[in-house]
Amino acid sequence: MSKYLDSIIAGFGGQGVMLIGNLLAYSGMNAGLNVTYIPVYGPEMRGGTANCTVVLSDDEIGSPIIRTPHSLIIMNRPSLDKFQPMLMDDGIQIVNSSLIDAELVDNERIKSYMVPCNDIADKLGNTRLANMVALGAFIKATGIMDLQAVIDSLENVISAHYHHLIPKNAEALKAGAEAI
Repeated sequence: MSKYLDSIIAGFGGQGVMLIGNLLAYSGMNAGLNVTYIPVYGPEMRGGTANCTVVLSDDEIGSPIIRTPHSLIIMNRPSLDKFQPMLMDDGIQIVNSSLIDAELVDNERIKSYMVPCNDIADKLGNTRLANMVALGAFIKATGIMDLQAVIDSLENVISAHYHHLIPKNAEALKAGAEAI
């Protein structure tokens, strides 16, 4: 059976959306999948909206453009409002329930996982790890690859100057997977 998953990852600038999109793409490459990654920035970097698209497939990828995504990682309310209606029926979304009210989430048409990403990150000692928590949950919910492939790819996206932060990021990925 062939593997294919396309995703939109969205949130405020500064939430690490591009970092986890990049990490997902590197992880896919390191797992032997074909990958596309496209970042999209809003008018402001930090505080404005940001999203990226990632396509993972063991077949050739025809287009990196996603109109009806199979999956979403949603880190804030404006992103939920924009992208949830686009998600295909029976699609999967990870929703940061630390910042998004559960009653706003579609649980009938799609499979939504409410994950308190910021709260889990706070318990780990750093709110900025919320993105890694979300990605860990996403990997578990979709089953697109083994979580260890993502952990092993951290060194590809975290600059050498910050390699000392890799263990904490790995811990956040694991905590996100455990939240599912």
